[in-house]
Amino acid sequence: MSLKQNLSDLESQVKDLSPGEGLALLADLFPGKVVFSTSLGQEDQVITQMIASQNLPIQIFSLDTGRLFPETLELLSRTESKYKTRIKVYYPERDSVENWVAKHGINGFYESVENRKSCCFVRKVEPLKRALAGNAVWVTGLRAEQSANRSEMKRIEWDESNQIIKYNPLLDWTFDEMIAYIAEHRIPYNPLHDQGFVSIGCAPCTRAILPGEDARAGRWWWEDSKKECGLHSR
Repeated sequence: MSLKQNLSDLESQVKDLSPGEGLALLADLFPGKVVFSTSLGQEDQVITQMIASQNLPIQIFSLDTGRLFPETLELLSRTESKYKTRIKVYYPERDSVENWVAKHGINGFYESVENRKSCCFVRKVEPLKRALAGNAVWVTGLRAEQSANRSEMKRIEWDESNQIIKYNPLLDWTFDEMIAYIAEHRIPYNPLHDQGFVSIGCAPCTRAILPGEDARAGRWWWEDSKKECGLHSR
């Protein structure tokens, strides 16, 4: 049976499980083939804690685009220290970045949605494909509350682009549930969150949100789009 054909069975198996239980089940069903992508956001920090506290054999990795906030990189170091684990870091291909900058300029992503998406592809999508290659399950920190696009997602999905099962353990969690879990377990988080930054990506493409704004409004604020970089396109 192919990975894609396993979806309905897996969905029924994780339906009534907590996120931690779901992670443990998938790690058992697909030994050595489950990976978790963390951008060091609050959701991702919760999942890292769940993986580390159970000592699950799930590889945690992150994408360093070369344009991250210093606070994000410092949090990566603190997280590794607290949970005594190593987060594997993937970087964009040097030639691809150099060619993109030569063609569009260092901040050419401000000029059009097309430019921005091509920058995201070079710095995020391509490295992600390398990180996911050869694995069976991709764990993410997506929550339905984050955007209209994400509200349509399921806890177990098939990612056609990467030919992999996608597990979103926190999909049904509210923001308040997440914050309470972080406080209860004393999970380290990015100090920028306390300054109004809800969704944190590359520094030139992220700002704090204003009162009443959507959680994703601080990402690529200069454009009218679905506020996605291509990692979680549907």
